[in-house]
Amino acid sequence: MATIKDVAKKAGVSIGVVSRAFNNYPDISEKTRQKIFEVAKELNYTPNVVAKNLSSKKQKTIGLITSGFMNSDEKSSNNTLEVFKGIYTAVEENEYELAIYLIDSRKQKQKSYAKFCRERNIGGAILQGIRTDDPYFKELINTNIPCVLVDIRFDEERELIGSVSIDNVAAAKEITMRLLRGNHRKIAVMAGIKESYVNEVRLKGVKEAFASFGLELREEDILYGNFTERDAYEEAKKYLRRQKPTAFVCFSDLMAIGTMRAIEEAGLKIPEDVSVTGFDGIPLTEYTRPPLTTVKQNFFEIGRQAAILLQSMMEKKEVQHHVFADYKIIERESTKSIEPME
Repeated sequence: MATIKDVAKKAGVSIGVVSRAFNNYPDISEKTRQKIFEVAKELNYTPNVVAKNLSSKKQKTIGLITSGFMNSDEKSSNNTLEVFKGIYTAVEENEYELAIYLIDSRKQKQKSYAKFCRERNIGGAILQGIRTDDPYFKELINTNIPCVLVDIRFDEERELIGSVSIDNVAAAKEITMRLLRGNHRKIAVMAGIKESYVNEVRLKGVKEAFASFGLELREEDILYGNFTERDAYEEAKKYLRRQKPTAFVCFSDLMAIGTMRAIEEAGLKIPEDVSVTGFDGIPLTEYTRPPLTTVKQNFFEIGRQAAILLQSMMEKKEVQHHVFADYKIIERESTKSIEPME
């Protein structure tokens, strides 16, 4: 079996030049790169994994890097699966290929995302569930590899960075406004992970809704359930021992389910005593007792739009670097209006 040394020797270059050619470094001339690829094909050599289209100037492989899928439970994994389906559909329609990298907190510390992309001759990457303070995330977005981020948006526009999400600010504001119009004033917020981008923008939407009514959201009414059912349950249980809100705005359906359990255990009824809203529109929300009012996201369409945007960027087309997918508020029996407070 041929080695990288064999390729370097026959191509008349150093091992380092061969490695940089396969890893898409821009300092290797196209003539040298093509010569190395031709020698590699002749010797039947590929680096690390089987790379397709080695001699093509146009890379046709998209990388999907997603965090947390292996750690999520069956109630929440459906969202990620729908994003996968949307990405796969768009990739398949345009005859691209898809390489998937599932990571957890352990693996995030073990392997560079940029290295993953270069080893597989990946021309662009979609990132989902990645923390923005992850050093490997920062490394990847500073390479020459086009990237599309799901549910993360950069304030500064960058040529090789795109993003797809719903308008989280508008959605959080809209569902909070419905409670405020229903005369709710003692509203608690079950937020997610404090450092996450999506948590930040949804919180912004809630605060904008409060401000439009001349109100201010108190810090003591913001709880952090870390986007999990269990943490939300524990936080809501502690909060209900000292406060009696008329409504909870939850930044995920899972957290809403945990919150609902805490409310019931406190001897309160939904929505007679406390209204609850969720966020995501997972199928289970139709079957909670009572059924949950929520913001429904089309995760399939978010995935599809992410793949379409990335392909356009890879093909150097003119693009709108941020795409908003549609959402809708689903009104169910977990919320009600109350009498105006004196």
